[in-house]
Amino acid sequence: MGLMIKIIEIHGREILDSRGNPTVEVEVTAQTETTGKKTTGRESVPSGASTGRFEAIELRDGDDNYFGLGVKKVVEHVNTKIREALLGQNVLNQAMLDRIMVELDGTDNKGSLGANAILGVSLACAKTAAKALDMPLSFHEENPAFIEQQGINKGAISDKLGLGGAPALSEYIMVARDCMLALETGATICIQHISSAVSVELVRTAKRLGADVHAEATPQHFSLTEDIVLEKGTLARVNPPIRTEEDRQAIIKALADGTIDIIATDHAPHSREEKAKEFKAAPSGMIGLETSLALGVTNLVKTGKLTMKELLSKMTINPAKLYKMDKGYIKEGGAADIVIYAPDEKWVVSENFASKAANSPFIGDELYGKIKYTICNGNVVYSDANKKVAE
Repeated sequence: MGLMIKIIEIHGREILDSRGNPTVEVEVTAQTETTGKKTTGRESVPSGASTGRFEAIELRDGDDNYFGLGVKKVVEHVNTKIREALLGQNVLNQAMLDRIMVELDGTDNKGSLGANAILGVSLACAKTAAKALDMPLSFHEENPAFIEQQGINKGAISDKLGLGGAPALSEYIMVARDCMLALETGATICIQHISSAVSVELVRTAKRLGADVHAEATPQHFSLTEDIVLEKGTLARVNPPIRTEEDRQAIIKALADGTIDIIATDHAPHSREEKAKEFKAAPSGMIGLETSLALGVTNLVKTGKLTMKELLSKMTINPAKLYKMDKGYIKEGGAADIVIYAPDEKWVVSENFASKAANSPFIGDELYGKIKYTICNGNVVYSDANKKVAE
């Protein structure tokens, strides 16, 4: 006689695996009807793999007895719980929910459940929950299924170097999905470090349709093009990659018209040893905190694309409002977090950063906007006069 199982809870969430790739983790809590003991099992599938499949979720009870839980059985209970949760909140109508369930029920001949089906439903649930909790969701938008080599745009430069590259498609296919889910669920989302012209247009369209979508740009994406990889090598390896001049101009235009409302650095320090590796082996990322303001002043304000007030709003009050932080403004009695800078003073970026890392492609560049003091919670933590950061 087979072991009788009663499923109690099912949860799905998107996580990163040990290599930093998106993965969907499904967790099932079940109870054996013979012993009454509760057990929990997990299974992960690559969210970017369109052919990703798993046959069963393995559970273990308190007596170390192992048993497999058929996926079709899981699907039945997932359907029931999702219907109850979503319809109960009056977020989705029955017709839309039926379409989601058809996608979830899509199985191959062996009865296994597609990874993308799980991902679509788990994201819909996440966005619904986020809406109910009044909290934003932020996304790094890259689908690894379309990427041959991370950190470099798939185009003329990647072809020249024989590196494959990451096409803009890997980003905007995810942006399209999340913008439409935001439109349907009413959730607030933010597209992180947007890098392509198509992605920008998708955000613009979603906003016009009424979706509560926000987007951020990094200084590297509005300041550089893919050619920088030829000059700076791994220092210019970032995810998503720095793309074409057309993409850069689209980002600047979107910053100017408000489609992109936040500027963030995607600050990612790495050691010299790490960045000294060959391109394929080196980690992606660059530091950006100490050059972000100056790059904005130089490439956006001095060029007439943004006013100084617009630049500072995108770096301070806008992200603070999105993430519901009581920061980003100067007011009596408020937090004394202040940067004092000279907008017209020129300076050359050197390797002598306050950061312990120096992985920046901007070393050697002359920029406008010299920071004189950084004040955090009322304390001077940096002074240009002594070039020291307070411990």
